[in-house]
Amino acid sequence: MHIKKRINNILISQPLSTGNNTPYIKLSKNKNVNIDFRSFIEVKGASSSDVRRQKINFSDFTVVLFISKKSVDHYFRLAKSMRFKVPISMRYVCQTKTIAYYLQKYIVYRKRKIHIGNKSFKDLLPYVKKYSKDKFLLPSSDILKTEIPDMLNRQNIFWRRAILYKTNSSDLSDLKHIYYDILVFFNPAEIKSLFDNFPNFDQNNIKIATFGKNTLDAAYKAGLKIDIKVPTPEFPSMAMALEKYIKKLNTIRY
Repeated sequence: MHIKKRINNILISQPLSTGNNTPYIKLSKNKNVNIDFRSFIEVKGASSSDVRRQKINFSDFTVVLFISKKSVDHYFRLAKSMRFKVPISMRYVCQTKTIAYYLQKYIVYRKRKIHIGNKSFKDLLPYVKKYSKDKFLLPSSDILKTEIPDMLNRQNIFWRRAILYKTNSSDLSDLKHIYYDILVFFNPAEIKSLFDNFPNFDQNNIKIATFGKNTLDAAYKAGLKIDIKVPTPEFPSMAMALEKYIKKLNTIRY
């Protein structure tokens, strides 16, 4: 009889989502595995003076490009602290429906002009091209996919990037002697945080799961062996891929 190495403990490198219906909680119960959540990164918001040093004046722009919910939060936080009253005429371009719906936290949805992409940033380019006479602001963190500025630069438009928050590595020193069977990563900054905290990290038998091409590339660049790559046509979500992987490894073969 050959018994595969069981998966007992998983670390998700992000905080637990609000609510008890997260798919990871269901996965933990259904597969009898322990799943811990720990944010590998910390977000620090820029100050009003940081924005001014970038020579950004919110009133100069007629369209805001939102690529994450965090960029929404920090744009409106800084608009308030800088006493900039966002005009009703402001247009918003959101990369996903999730980001667009999140805008309702700050605006009266029906009164604003909102364009929603399908998934990737390139889906927004037809709108950008259509309103090429407008002035576009791209709020972002200090980490930004290089293809986004490249795509905007090719549109022959007026646009500026505003770094409104920075991503720093969390202190993970308390995890030094804790062992996990699978480490799950969702962005390159989390890979960086792993090695910032543990420069001599040795993967050994630890399985690595990554979400998205940029995270996968960062993991490969760091010398990690990747066992679970998401998304795929079969497994669009990380929870689905983990469930299949756990089922495979936690099965006894005779």
